Amino acid sequence: MKFVTALSVLAATITPSCIAFVELPAVSMGKHAAFVQRASATSIQADLTFSPPDMETIEEELCQQAAARMQRVPVPVSESVSSSKTAGISYIHWPAEKKASGGKKSLPLVLVHGFDSSCLEYRRLGPQLAARGIDVYAVDILGWGFTQLDNISTFSAAAKVEALEGFVKTVLGENASVCVGGASLGGAAAIELASANPDICKGLILLDAQGFVDGVGPMAALPKPLAQLGVQVLKSYPLRSSANQMSYFDTEKYATEDAIKIGRLHCVREGWDDALVSFMLSGGFSPSKKVATIEAPSLVMWGRQDGILDGEEFANKFVETLLNASLRWIEECGHVPHLEQPSETADVISDFLFGEELQAATAQVEGDSSIPVGFVAAGASATAALLGIAANFN
Repeated sequence: MKFVTALSVLAATITPSCIAFVELPAVSMGKHAAFVQRASATSIQADLTFSPPDMETIEEELCQQAAARMQRVPVPVSESVSSSKTAGISYIHWPAEKKASGGKKSLPLVLVHGFDSSCLEYRRLGPQLAARGIDVYAVDILGWGFTQLDNISTFSAAAKVEALEGFVKTVLGENASVCVGGASLGGAAAIELASANPDICKGLILLDAQGFVDGVGPMAALPKPLAQLGVQVLKSYPLRSSANQMSYFDTEKYATEDAIKIGRLHCVREGWDDALVSFMLSGGFSPSKKVATIEAPSLVMWGRQDGILDGEEFANKFVETLLNASLRWIEECGHVPHLEQPSETADVISDFLFGEELQAATAQVEGDSSIPVGFVAAGASATAALLGIAANFN
């Protein structure tokens, strides 16, 4: 019974062989574009085997537009992750509108979704940020979204962070400096990346993030057949619908049939279940002891009505634990500000990236002839799972 209860809570964290390659045009980086080509060991290459997800049954126009932009590139990973030493990572790019920022430059921004979601999660926020003069890349986490699933040996937390780092270096340059961010379970990935790479990570953004609970609880110790059964339940319509209801403040407007369909698109891919089992059995992320090691300027954002992760407890704990952090509340908002209040969320992120501390980091990076990158990980309802699993198995 506890196993079934845990799966129900876990649902609340769900937000909504050979590879052929072709060279892509230089990324839209203005004066940085030439440096991107020089900094990368090889030109950016696209995975010719990749097709964007089918939007035939999806009504939301922003989702259709986002899917049309989606592509996939091979990024370097260790041999323990893939014998080919590469993994295909899918992403969406929204180029900055050059005149929107009044001549100021910001760190390019990489958005990372949360638990068992996809880069389509940023279909509303990406265009808003681009309109404010920010170059945006929404990236799928290895094993989730529309990333490569075949010929991958492990989809562990370590493999996921390794692939994210590989994406930044492949698409934005070997010497890129980044502002790392994350929402929900994506926050755990961002914290681990920032803690391990202080020379790369120049800032941190956390949206309703998980950072103080490690692992996936007893799910990691389940026999594989039981774990496989559990993840099959996770893609079911009833649990996805329950996750939708838990994620939003305004459920009537946002917890729609279309949102459920968008959140399940990646679940029908062959290999999805094995990838999720691999992650669960690996033990998950371990960010709790790493939060206090991050010295970079940090922005903590929280939906005031988050019913999954209590902001009064966790948002304040982040501010107390991080060495240099500020807190912004998003009103009339549940667990997913980037989906429920994308305009206000974009305003707050823009203020942070164009603020004094991050602008100083941007100027320093430009002086060093490096490409700055902003990194934001997010996930619709990402993490309550881990909290719920731990609580239900005690």
